[in-house]
Amino acid sequence: MEFAGIGGFIILVLDIWAIVSVLGSSASTGAKVLWTLLIIVLPLLGFIIWLIAGPKSSRATV
Repeated sequence: MEFAGIGGFIILVLDIWAIVSVLGSSASTGAKVLWTLLIIVLPLLGFIIWLIAGPKSSRATV
């Protein structure tokens, strides 16, 4: 039972990080809204999709 709580907390932290990154990206406002909704409605799947295909933060430098 404790693992479910820890797992949920980890997903919550990762989702918050993803949403902050989306909001800090250079994507259009519409894209930011859609990505944020996807992450909120489908926490685990939305995070995975964002990680693979989502907009990157404007602070990220390569």
